[in-house]
Amino acid sequence: MLKRTLGTIIFSGWFLASGALLAHHSLSAVYDIRGQGEVTGVVKKVEFVNPHGVMTIEVPNDDGESTEWELTTGSANTLSSLGFGGDGPNNVIAGDVVTITFYPARNGTPLGFIRSITLADERTIEFEIE
Repeated sequence: MLKRTLGTIIFSGWFLASGALLAHHSLSAVYDIRGQGEVTGVVKKVEFVNPHGVMTIEVPNDDGESTEWELTTGSANTLSSLGFGGDGPNNVIAGDVVTITFYPARNGTPLGFIRSITLADERTIEFEIE
C-alpha cells in the first residue's frame, strides 16, 4: 500500500510539473520574429494582466468589413514600467485609435506580439522582447 501511495504522489508531481513547463512557450514558436506587421485600428478591449497583456484591435479591411486582431504584450510588470495602466502616461483604453507594429503569427491568423504602439498624439512606445 505504501509503494502504491508513494508511486501515485511521485506520478502526480511529475504530471503537474510537466504541464507547467509546457505552458510557457517560446516567442519564436508562435510568432515570426523575423517578420513584421503593422495595423491601425480602434482598440476594442485591453487586458494588461500576467503572464501576457492582450489588446483587441478592430482593423478596417479594403472590402469595408473589419478584422479583430489580438495583439499580445509582455507581462503586467513590464507594461507598468512603460507607463501603462492606472494613471500612467501611456494608458490605452477602448476607443483609442492606435497603430501597432508587431511580430506576426506563424500560422497567418490575426494574432501578433506587439513591438511598438503609436498613440493618437503620435508618441511611440517601444517594447522589449522578454
